[in-house]
Amino acid sequence: MTATCVILDIGGVLEITPETGWVQRWEERLELPLGTVHERMRDVWRAGSVGSISEREVHEQVAAHLGLDTPQVEAFMADLWAEYLGTPNEELIEYVRGLQGRCRLGILSNSFVGARERESALYHFDELVEQIVYSHEIGIEKPDLRAFEAVCAGLEVQPENCLFVDDAAANVEAAQAAGMHAHLFRDNTGAIARIASHLEAGPLTPARVLLG
Repeated sequence: MTATCVILDIGGVLEITPETGWVQRWEERLELPLGTVHERMRDVWRAGSVGSISEREVHEQVAAHLGLDTPQVEAFMADLWAEYLGTPNEELIEYVRGLQGRCRLGILSNSFVGARERESALYHFDELVEQIVYSHEIGIEKPDLRAFEAVCAGLEVQPENCLFVDDAAANVEAAQAAGMHAHLFRDNTGAIARIASHLEAGPLTPARVLLG
């Protein structure tokens, strides 16, 4: 329980995920006012992020809310996943791979139903870290403190020995509130330097706690 640990986000950290404009293109194609897709699909997106809906049901809801036939639904979802998955942040992934055996490694990600299968197939994150905690599998999203508690419990580490790296300030603040160290991801150089300093400091052992 005194092991040093590094936990990372996926989208915007391990994946580079710029907006592709796919939603606006579909709204133009369907002659819908700007913002209509997210307005109609808001509850479905929410359900998918906490795993209260299956992929099949997502497809059914897309068809029902947007009036799409089966080929259109498949094309719509392909566009969604293309933006969601982005491209791999190769430099950071390689750095994290080099940490295997030096510390505990985990991922904590706000996700969508179907993400594990796709990210494992494309990027092999399941081979990069010891445990991946997805919001759609535990039914809890960051910045809920229970999400951070879940990943620490799964890795059997104390939060004070963990560094959490995320590109959202609210999630970084929540990790700190949960007792973890945290770094707001801006670029690979800063993240790698922060991880290195965390590993150099080592775990906070009971003796160090007592001695301050």
